[in-house]
Amino acid sequence: MAISKELLDILACPKCKGDIHLNQKGDGLVCDACRLMYPIKDDIPVMLIDEAIRL
Repeated sequence: MAISKELLDILACPKCKGDIHLNQKGDGLVCDACRLMYPIKDDIPVMLIDEAIRL
C-alpha cells in the first residue's frame, strides 16, 4: 500500500514546514529545503526530526 496523494498533499516537513515529496524508491519522504528524508516504515511515514536521514 503506497502513500496516498491526499496524504502527501497535507504532510509538511516538521522542521521547516515546507513541502515534501516521495523519493524515487518510494521508501521515504524528502524535504529539499532541509535536505532530510523521513523514512516510511510499514506504510507509515515517520515524521520525527530525530529519525530523519540527512541527504
